[in-house]
Amino acid sequence: MPSRRFFAIVCLFLAFIQSHVHGQDKKTVEQLAADAKESIAVILSTGRDGKQHGIGTGFVISDDGLIATNLHVIGEARPITVQLSDGSKHEPSVIVASDRKLDLAIVKIEAKKKLKPLALGDSAKLKTGQAIVAIGHPRGLEHSVVAGVLSGTRDMDGVTMLQLAIPIEQGNSGGPVLDLEGRVVGVVTMKSLVTANLGFAVPVNALKKIRDRSNPITMEQWLTIGALDKSEWTTMYGARWRQRAGRILADGAGTGFGGRTLCLSERKPPALPFELTVTVKLDDEAGAAGLIFGGDGDRHYGFYPTGGKLRLTRFDGPDVFSWKILHDQKSPAYRPGDWNTIKVRVEKDKFTCYINEELITELTKPAYYGTTVGLAKFRETVAEFKKFQAAPKVATSFIAPDIRAAFAKALPKIPLDKEPSVKDLAPLLKTPSASALLLRDKANELEKQAEQLRKLAQTVHHERTIAELVELLKAPDAKADLALAALLVARLDNEELDIDAYRAEIDRLARLVSERMPADAKPQAALETLNKFLFKERGFHGSHSEYYSRSNSYLNEVIDDREGLPITLSVLYMELARRLKLNVVGLALPAHFVVRHDAPGEMPQIVDVFDGKLLTRKEAEAKVKKLTGRAPQEEDFKPVEKKFIIMRMLHNLINVAESEKDRDGILRYLDAIVAIDPEAHEERWARAFFRFQAGLRTGSLDDCEHLLKHAPGFADIERVRELRRILQKN
Repeated sequence: MPSRRFFAIVCLFLAFIQSHVHGQDKKTVEQLAADAKESIAVILSTGRDGKQHGIGTGFVISDDGLIATNLHVIGEARPITVQLSDGSKHEPSVIVASDRKLDLAIVKIEAKKKLKPLALGDSAKLKTGQAIVAIGHPRGLEHSVVAGVLSGTRDMDGVTMLQLAIPIEQGNSGGPVLDLEGRVVGVVTMKSLVTANLGFAVPVNALKKIRDRSNPITMEQWLTIGALDKSEWTTMYGARWRQRAGRILADGAGTGFGGRTLCLSERKPPALPFELTVTVKLDDEAGAAGLIFGGDGDRHYGFYPTGGKLRLTRFDGPDVFSWKILHDQKSPAYRPGDWNTIKVRVEKDKFTCYINEELITELTKPAYYGTTVGLAKFRETVAEFKKFQAAPKVATSFIAPDIRAAFAKALPKIPLDKEPSVKDLAPLLKTPSASALLLRDKANELEKQAEQLRKLAQTVHHERTIAELVELLKAPDAKADLALAALLVARLDNEELDIDAYRAEIDRLARLVSERMPADAKPQAALETLNKFLFKERGFHGSHSEYYSRSNSYLNEVIDDREGLPITLSVLYMELARRLKLNVVGLALPAHFVVRHDAPGEMPQIVDVFDGKLLTRKEAEAKVKKLTGRAPQEEDFKPVEKKFIIMRMLHNLINVAESEKDRDGILRYLDAIVAIDPEAHEERWARAFFRFQAGLRTGSLDDCEHLLKHAPGFADIERVRELRRILQKN
């Protein structure tokens, strides 16, 4: 059976032939992909559990925001999000047209700029064997392009479908099928269940028909799954409000200032005095969500957690100029990332605000009263609400001290290593509701302690590894164990790494090379034997296809996979050479590390370990020029110390961590660099900044103080002073 790769090559060849036989106005696959990229969208849909379950493709068919896709991609009556090529996300305002039998849908988004539509062709003019290109987002991979041919048409349940000789993957559905002039001729809808290299598409003429006989449905009408009961709730300022299992969920930023969105209760609160309460949980503490009360529509008060603080605000209108913060404070009673109960007691001439039964603030003589009560959410956070109540006196989950004392006495007597008996549980069953709540609180407490212990273990491992690395590199360069240092760098990220096993493996590889050499082998012959063993027999090579993988900087994984970066492969080469009594040094050529063999009476020999070949000095200079655009300098060809090599490896890891937005990884590598070289001022300043971002304020302040004391001439010293002022202020 031909491989998928062979099939793709055949399809590309057919596309190439087609473009040259039928004229020069045809485009290459690369041109088609580049031209269409801006018009392709990712479609995300939400399942019944409120989580993202679908990912498919759509494409722009009008500059005012019409997006075509499959009906099964958006899912009937489900919330959907359209992500454009620029990364912006949009909630469709209208389902413009849909057809279940054709499996087609057109949605309308309100983009802030004109979009780039794809031209619609004429599927009636398609010919069997004609070259086509399908574009989509298989399994969330951006902008996948597959070339193939139209292998025919097929009637399926009364619908004529285009049969495509291309592989269709999950996520391609809803994507455009283009002819070689870039016109849409079909909409990908399904893959064959018989073979991987066959798919089907709805002809574009069917899409034109549903576009021309549109049957617009507002999203409010469309979203029946989890829809709020309009007799109970009215929403304002967009976002997505829904209910599930007795909870109200809100996600997406609202259209009000600060991403504000409201959900107002249609039930009027009782006469004064009354209490208003809700239990809420935020997935992102940078957002905000809680209660609104005491007003009428846009004009009201709000009490909610935000940024780890509890805030009382007054909104005198819809914009930011009518918003006033009345009180803002932190409270140990608030549990970030967990359920918290907010309560407001509304009395004549006074509002009293609580979090988890703890008083936060009182407002006397408020500016106005009103009958509006409900929920509010701000910014992008996803908020969950439960137990919304408005009553003269709201029952709370307050647990009396005597019940807590009885629980604390009974819990240690209950066996946790086996199933408890009814007799064991008898003390808890006297107050079952309170006991269940206290048990969950205890479980949460233990989970937090366990998480903290795991973090402490990681910190101990981190500090131990850095201490060993620093101690190792204090030795004179000739005596420092480069392999051990490189393996310690790898152990920063892998606590389970068996360093001794990999040092033994390097010894074993050196013995295998030694066994292949005559006893009286001269240095040049020994070098040739090493090169043959490493590059020919063992196949060690540079990682061309996954150059920026973090694995390439871990010496143990380079040994396992026989693939790595120039510097990591060079470390292995130098360590093997050292064991073979060969004088091999590292050269830190800009952007490309190499090694050089120096032997008395012989010409120095440069080895490009990444490509497994020898270089002359002239070839190495040409490589520097090609990679950097600058003329090589004599300094580039001077041997570097092992400390320099380890620092460069750590910088490579920082680059990868930055691309992956791994702040914790960046901090690990910066910690190592600063410990090895306390004069690394740029890295210390970077660490101060990342520590500040991570909330590690003490460490950030320590770095600032160090720079101000030991590097007064540092280029960014004013920024250091500013960060210190911010840290000291808070």
